[in-house]
Amino acid sequence: MSIYILLVAAIILICVVLNKMSSKLGIPMLLAFIVLGMLFGSDGIVKIPFDNYGIVEQVCSIALIFIMFYGGFGTSWKQAKPIAVNAVLLSSIGVIFTALLTGLFCYFLLGFDFLESMLIGAVISSTDAASVFSILRSKRLNLKDNTASLLEVESGSNDPCSYMLTVIILAMMSGDFSGGQLAYMVFAQVVYGIAIGAGIALIATWCLTKIKFATDGFDTIFVFSMPLIAYAASTLLGGNGYLSTYILGIILGNQAIPNKKSLVYFFDGITGLMQMLIFFLLGLLSFPSELPKILLPSLAIAIFVTFVARPLAVFAILSPSKGTINQKLLVSWSGLRGAASIVFAIMATVSPTYMKNDIFHMVFFIVLFSISLQGSLIPFMAKKLDMIDDNSNVMKTFSDYSDEEPIQFIKLPISKNHLWSGKKIKEISLPPDILLVLIIRGNKRIIPKGSTTILSGDVIILSALSLQEDFEAHLTEMKIDKDNNWIGKPLAEITLGPEKLVIVVKRNHKVIIPNGKTIVKENDILVISQL
Repeated sequence: MSIYILLVAAIILICVVLNKMSSKLGIPMLLAFIVLGMLFGSDGIVKIPFDNYGIVEQVCSIALIFIMFYGGFGTSWKQAKPIAVNAVLLSSIGVIFTALLTGLFCYFLLGFDFLESMLIGAVISSTDAASVFSILRSKRLNLKDNTASLLEVESGSNDPCSYMLTVIILAMMSGDFSGGQLAYMVFAQVVYGIAIGAGIALIATWCLTKIKFATDGFDTIFVFSMPLIAYAASTLLGGNGYLSTYILGIILGNQAIPNKKSLVYFFDGITGLMQMLIFFLLGLLSFPSELPKILLPSLAIAIFVTFVARPLAVFAILSPSKGTINQKLLVSWSGLRGAASIVFAIMATVSPTYMKNDIFHMVFFIVLFSISLQGSLIPFMAKKLDMIDDNSNVMKTFSDYSDEEPIQFIKLPISKNHLWSGKKIKEISLPPDILLVLIIRGNKRIIPKGSTTILSGDVIILSALSLQEDFEAHLTEMKIDKDNNWIGKPLAEITLGPEKLVIVVKRNHKVIIPNGKTIVKENDILVISQL
């Protein structure tokens, strides 16, 4: 038993190291995890005998729950709102269109059975959230025209549609399936999925904002259980469990709930672990010796999806909008296939339905092709298409912070007109429980004494007690866009609402402690405190 535990720990450590190395080498992180799994698998160097599709399907399905939940939780609705319609169309009609085109290609050109062709199309019709998130964030791809938000929302929300198509086609392949059953299945998948996800999100929000947990960290455990409940409840009623978890995440993530920063750190780590687990297990389950047998049809499908089906779907859906051709080309190229496609292929493999083709290894090859070719070239394509925007930030900013240290430090620059400039420390009246602990003067650090004189240009460090545990406040960030009517106005003339105060202004990588005379400018980020 100890040997297995040590092996698992070693694999996790290797994945962490690969994560760092892949970023420097420009290789998509998740591709490294797959290759690592292949090296440990039956055909690899370590030769771990493993071919249990059922266990992998169950483990990966649970891992996808948290990946999809965090995909919604990390989406800022304010950023997503301008592109929400296009993202929803891409994640629904775009998925169906891609699946249909791919299915027809497999049927007419590759000679596969019709339903099996449609199954292959359904399985690979969605883009992979984990791969897209990983590349956009690790490469800091700040894209024009809200393209990063479009890709994140689309990839985070299109797996449920692909899952629904897969389930429907598998049911059709099993026989004894009427049109009425099909209509109800579609209704249940969509309506129950949305309703249960939204309902649990509202209940969870009420609990987090109205109930004070007796022990620190229990709120994290509470939130951890919510995606599992949403998925299970929706699935038991015939709904789309993955859709429920995504809806839960996007609603809960955009609420002003306490301790959101700690939740972000927790789920960021959990999601990273789940990504490692999924891609390593999929690599472990694969048999590279089987890949040559399915090479030609798999390569043909991969090329068709990448260069025909995906671009046609993107251009058909985005053409009515005002997006540029370069944006459509980049969105087309960024349609990475990933973990969800392979998990759905495993679902098909473990189903009792007979299939002539090795769908698992075909989809596995397509994912390898997609991540290695498309994933590696996304930064290059973004620059080549002139889609980089230096004024935007792809990193999602979660607007809630936690105070965990008993003491906090405050930095105070001393200007030439400051009241303390030229005075000795013993001549300054500080509020109770505040201590001047350090003076930074150029490259020198001075431990202050009562006789120390404060000079213009000094930076002094003050210490104070942290807020009490029973004090609750929510911090939110608001970016000032070019058409905001606050631009040019002092903060004293702006009405924020009751119990709200602007406590920080972020401007051009500088932090400003504002007062009533502070003028709001375009691209400012206001940090607002609300009791």
